[in-house]
Amino acid sequence: MNVLVVIESQSGGKRTIQLRANGLLSIGRDPECGLRIKSDLISRQHAVVEFSGQAVRVEDRSTNGTLAGDQLLRKTSVWVPFGTPIVVGDHTLTFQSAGAPPRDDLADGTVRGGSQMPPPMNRPAAGMPQMPGPSQLPGPPPPPARPPFPSQPAHHHPSAPQHPQPQGMDARGGPSRPPPAPAFADTTHRPGAATTQGVGGATAGHAGATTGHAGATTTGGRRKRTPEQEAINELRREIHRQLLEHLDLAAIKANQLDDPSMRPKVISALRRIVELMGVRIPQTVERDRLVGELADEALGLGPLEHLLSDPSVSEIMVVDPDTIYIERNGKIVLSEQRFTDDERVRAVIERIVTPLGRRIDESSPLVDARLKDGSRVNAVIKPIALRGSAITIRKFAKVPLTLDKLYGYKAISPQMGRFLTRAVVSKKNIIISGGTGSGKTTLLNILSAAIPDDERIVTIEDAAELQLAQPHVVSLETRPANMEGKGEYSIRDLLKNAMRMRPDRVVVGECRGGEALDMLQAMNTGHDGSLTTTHANSPAEALKRIETLCLMAGIDLPSRAVREQIAASIHLVVQQSRFSDGARKVTAVSEVVGLDDELNFEIIPIYAFVRTGTGPKGEVLGDFKATGYLPSFLNEFIVKGLIPAGGPYL
Repeated sequence: MNVLVVIESQSGGKRTIQLRANGLLSIGRDPECGLRIKSDLISRQHAVVEFSGQAVRVEDRSTNGTLAGDQLLRKTSVWVPFGTPIVVGDHTLTFQSAGAPPRDDLADGTVRGGSQMPPPMNRPAAGMPQMPGPSQLPGPPPPPARPPFPSQPAHHHPSAPQHPQPQGMDARGGPSRPPPAPAFADTTHRPGAATTQGVGGATAGHAGATTGHAGATTTGGRRKRTPEQEAINELRREIHRQLLEHLDLAAIKANQLDDPSMRPKVISALRRIVELMGVRIPQTVERDRLVGELADEALGLGPLEHLLSDPSVSEIMVVDPDTIYIERNGKIVLSEQRFTDDERVRAVIERIVTPLGRRIDESSPLVDARLKDGSRVNAVIKPIALRGSAITIRKFAKVPLTLDKLYGYKAISPQMGRFLTRAVVSKKNIIISGGTGSGKTTLLNILSAAIPDDERIVTIEDAAELQLAQPHVVSLETRPANMEGKGEYSIRDLLKNAMRMRPDRVVVGECRGGEALDMLQAMNTGHDGSLTTTHANSPAEALKRIETLCLMAGIDLPSRAVREQIAASIHLVVQQSRFSDGARKVTAVSEVVGLDDELNFEIIPIYAFVRTGTGPKGEVLGDFKATGYLPSFLNEFIVKGLIPAGGPYL
């Protein structure tokens, strides 16, 4: 396939070449790249493209990202049509199909030095204010030569996982399994193209993952900065102040900062500031990475950007500016990423909560929010958080998990999955119980997908996470009080309002207060088939917790009345568990059959996970088994045609 590529630089240079597009084409400043562009703003291996028909697949492998149309790529890939502008560093590429064969001297697609494109630092980028000269900024003029760049792309690490390795059923993945081959892996050499490597995400222990943090000491899981690191951080603060002064980022609205076109401008400005600071920046600091990190802090979520783009990271926990833990494959490990200071952590929190109409300050020092991709965020600042601002981000899957995937992860058996699907279709009220991070919300999302398309569904959540594909879904989200203490809408408020919206089903993200009583009343007043989750370690404890939550509603009810309401309303309790190896499984499916003579809940298990041992690598071994008990509502499955009259029933 012959491809025509138009290459334009920010300084005004333009060139059109033809090349042969066979397989993958690597783009970067490395001489081995199939399409070489000589610019310090471009990584050695900046991106890889693949052609198919009239479309181009663009995969970012750079330090500072690749812009494909209006999409900013960071260690990710996307298909775009021919003609879409692709920005790599200070150059814009446009690919088009070409009928004529390429000339021999351009067959490898290399942009040679003869193109005479002016150096990117000679003038500011389009739309950028003129940067001050050396006399206007502190520090001596730049040295004659830049420090050498590393031989590998800035974020490549040979041990980094190439693709997500699900460890469980919550929104963050499933049980362990061998990682698939990289989508863009290419281990063959071809004329004019570099041997490409799989995409690597940021990993715990990634050497030099954050500028100037090597050699930090750790005490009790908390790092202490060395004097050298403090000096580098002070330089980072100074560069950030100069950037704010000359670009006036503080006056730009938050939605404008999200514009992908801002990033190339900020990176260009940062490069000029870094160059003008010259020898004040130690030779040990990789300047390209420094620029990328400062751009992330100015426009994005700082060091969290790389963790969010790493598909193997399922949860991010910022303890303080120097200590960031991550969950990978169900295990919590200490990341090498850091913030410059607590002020940058606060800025990230503000950047998350402000677009949602929420606030965080000393009078309201904690907040729940979500990212654009649906990831759930909790933030706490001083004086509540003693060590500094703390952030917890539970990443949400871009593509919702399905029962078929859970079968492959061995998180649930096919028999259990079919039974629960039939129970949802038959409008059985289901409580999903489990500990923190056990996968309750993901299972709730998967089971909710079995609700028929012709039913009206109302979902109620603290932070919207459910991703239902049915056409008739109304999603409600709680809202905290404003600065005057007014305007708060809790789950209980929304649940009461949902009863006036004529729902066929009500799905509550989690019952954690007095709304449990309203949920039970909804289940008992014509809204069968409702689903919710709660925190508990067993089905029996789940029902006791629901009872306790009902008593928190502030209504003086006898304990017997509450228990009778629970026994009459809830049909099934599904228990989730996260094991020591990080795997998440459905460990029990039980029916609530009523109360015994002593008014205790009578719960009979239908399915259970029976653990048989531990594998050589610490993995949990066991089998899903049916107990032999046939649920009391089995006839409903037969009447509705969900199972044949002759069985099998489970």
